[in-house]
Amino acid sequence: MKNVLLACLPLLTPVALALAVPAPARAQTAAAPAATCPALLNQSLPRLQDDKPQNLCQYAGKVLLVVNTASYCGFTPQYEGLEALHAKYAARGLVVMGFPSNDFNQESSDKGKIADLCFNTYGVKFPMFASSAVRGKDANPLFAQLAQATGKQPSWNFNKYLVGRDGKAIAHYGSTTSPSSKDLTAALEKALAAN
Repeated sequence: MKNVLLACLPLLTPVALALAVPAPARAQTAAAPAATCPALLNQSLPRLQDDKPQNLCQYAGKVLLVVNTASYCGFTPQYEGLEALHAKYAARGLVVMGFPSNDFNQESSDKGKIADLCFNTYGVKFPMFASSAVRGKDANPLFAQLAQATGKQPSWNFNKYLVGRDGKAIAHYGSTTSPSSKDLTAALEKALAAN
């Protein structure tokens, strides 16, 4: 019996050591990944479909293309290009994020109509968030921080902010920069290649 206990001792030691760590320390260890969430993403915003709060920390470590959108704008067909970028680069770590806004009086007040246009008309599969202000004192916190980081707030619909894996803004692109623009694509690929 003594030999059996001695043989099992190496197996019991890691378990005993794990249990020797006080519960609060184990909880801190389990919560450690949350500490890696960049300040820019350390917030929750409601999604378009159902207003369910989405913790943006789930996108930590990804390259983000954050876009303010509108349903009744001359640039609305850019949804197709944004979805094409999402489809092409999602496996490499790109997340396109759409934020409908009526700041320029070109968005519906009906979230069902916005969702229908995005998901059914343009086939959007990237995350869409509830309509919100994206400029000025009422801007949602993500856009307020992006404007501060880049020195540029949206001047019209379909402005684009490229954010690196570290959660820091890389660049701002205006409405006239199409999702397939060579400059945007080159910057995006460079950001995806960075570790």
